[in-house]
Amino acid sequence: MKTFVPKNDEQNWVVVDAANVPLGRLATLIASRIRGKHRPDFTPNIIQGDFVVVVNAEKVVLTGGKLDTKVYTRYTGYQGGLRTETARVALAKHPERVIEHAVFGMLPKGRQGRAMHTRLKVYAGETHPHTAQKPQRLEVR
Repeated sequence: MKTFVPKNDEQNWVVVDAANVPLGRLATLIASRIRGKHRPDFTPNIIQGDFVVVVNAEKVVLTGGKLDTKVYTRYTGYQGGLRTETARVALAKHPERVIEHAVFGMLPKGRQGRAMHTRLKVYAGETHPHTAQKPQRLEVR
C-alpha cells in the first residue's frame, strides 16, 4: 500500500492589495493562504502554502470603534515596561505590524507557525521588491 506524500516543490507568490479591506477579512485570507488550506492536497503537518506580499498596509480599514478601542500591548523587559498603544497610533506609526500581528495570531503556534511567519511580506506603500518572483494578484472579496 502506497502512502500519499504531497508535493512540496511548488511555491507560489501572491500579491494582496489591502486598500479599503477590513483587517480581519484580510488576515483570515492571508493566514489561510500561507497555511496552504486552499490546496486540494492540504496536509496540516507540512508547510506548503504560498508566499504572500501585502501592499498598501497603511490603507487597511478597522470597522466600528476599533481604531480607538483596540489596544496593542508589548513588554520592554524592564520593570514597569508595559507599553500600550491604540490601533490608530499603531497604524500611523507602523502599519505593517498591525497586519502581521493579526495574521500571526491566526497561524499555528510552535515551530511550524514560526516557520510560516517568514512567508508574509508586508509593505506600507504600493511598491514591493518581490517583482522578480512574478507574484499573481489575489482579489479580496
